[in-house]
Amino acid sequence: MAFLAASSKIFGKNEATKVSLKQSKAVNNGYPNAQFLPRKPRNFFWRCSRYTTFFLMWCAGIWMPIFTYLTTTPPKYTSQMALILPGSGASASVNLESIGQASSYASSAFATDSVSPTQTYKRLITANRIRLAAALSLDLPVTELPAPVIDLVDQTGLIRVQMKGPSAQEAQLRAEAILQAFQSELTLLRNDELSMREQSAVSAIEEYRSSVAATRIDIDRLQQETGFLSKDQFSAQVRDNDALRVLTENAQARLLEKTAYVSALEATLGLPAAKAARVLNLYSDNNYLTYVKDASDKAALLTEMRSHYGSQHPRVLEAKAQHDLAQGTLVTIAVARTGLTEPEVIGLEMSQRGDRTALLADLVRAEAERQGANAEYQTLHKRCLEERQKLEIIAPMAARLEDLQRDFRVSEAVFTSAIARGQSSKIDVYASYPLVQVLEAPSLPLKPSSPRRMLTIAAGVAATLCVMVALAMGWARFGMINWLIARREERSA
Repeated sequence: MAFLAASSKIFGKNEATKVSLKQSKAVNNGYPNAQFLPRKPRNFFWRCSRYTTFFLMWCAGIWMPIFTYLTTTPPKYTSQMALILPGSGASASVNLESIGQASSYASSAFATDSVSPTQTYKRLITANRIRLAAALSLDLPVTELPAPVIDLVDQTGLIRVQMKGPSAQEAQLRAEAILQAFQSELTLLRNDELSMREQSAVSAIEEYRSSVAATRIDIDRLQQETGFLSKDQFSAQVRDNDALRVLTENAQARLLEKTAYVSALEATLGLPAAKAARVLNLYSDNNYLTYVKDASDKAALLTEMRSHYGSQHPRVLEAKAQHDLAQGTLVTIAVARTGLTEPEVIGLEMSQRGDRTALLADLVRAEAERQGANAEYQTLHKRCLEERQKLEIIAPMAARLEDLQRDFRVSEAVFTSAIARGQSSKIDVYASYPLVQVLEAPSLPLKPSSPRRMLTIAAGVAATLCVMVALAMGWARFGMINWLIARREERSA
């Protein structure tokens, strides 16, 4: 009030004179701000009482709610806890020898920007089912359990949770109940996810199992039809057939060689190989050899007689007759023993002298070898043809068997890998719901979080100061206006 009085005294000096002057000027000159000129000053004490009344009313309006709030509001305690989400992923790989490989990989919860695990867990902690589970564990109505306050720390995996209660112990118990309900709900969601995945995996495994069984049935049927257990047996038969073909070609070459040799001997001897054996047998007949010797003697006698006598000499004619008889006997015996005709026998050299007997023996031996080579070739050729026809028949079946076995191996590998992947996926329980750890356990508050007495009193003091400043400006407003108007008039004069 002293400040208000002093300001009024300063700005109100010679007030009457200035007021009368300004009124006259306003009237004479048509001053446009005449409505702002102060009226006749009122009683100082009446004005002070009015401002004091307003000040007290404002103080009552400010401090009565504050006093009521501080005296009637029950204290509340806040228990705090902190959760953290690790940022690294996890992977697992299982190699099954001769079967396949199963891999399981869980990426980091923060690997993608499309989904925030902290926001997900924030919504989950504040969900009604979490509050309901916590209220049931505390034997409280869900309406009496306030929702937790969640604060997410930027650029981190921290989740700060605050829970209020009427006492420090009650706030801590409520925070622990919320934490337990949250962890139980996470476990339930993870188990439900694993169960749904396992159901889908079981259905897929059953399909794989049916595919493997159907392929196995086709393989068994085809193995019974072909007699092959694998494609390797067909490949072995193909290799055997190739080797048999080579043997057949070699036998054919030997046969051609023997045939050419026999043909050359037949051309040399002028005798087919079939009759050469008979001639050779004839040359080994002792009776025939006796007649040959007798014929030779008769030929020698005839030659001797012709050297001594003329062609018509009786001794020459007698020797010639004996020689012709011996030759005729030889021809008759040769025809009987060899089966040749008389012209053929006569055309042969009926003597076993020289290399003729050796050539006949070579011809007979070569013919025997040729027949053996021919028999070998015919046998191998027939067998090769039979094997080739058999391979042509079973080749598509062998190819089908190989395809089925490949499909079976692929199906079996997929089936086994599906089982291994299904089993390994059970280890990765944090794929969709990342691992969350308790960084700070629910705390036991040492002092109530509300009402905040110091803050409330500071707000009341600030409001009181604002009221005082407003009243001071209202007290000094006329003096300030007059001072400003006077300065303007002085400048304009």
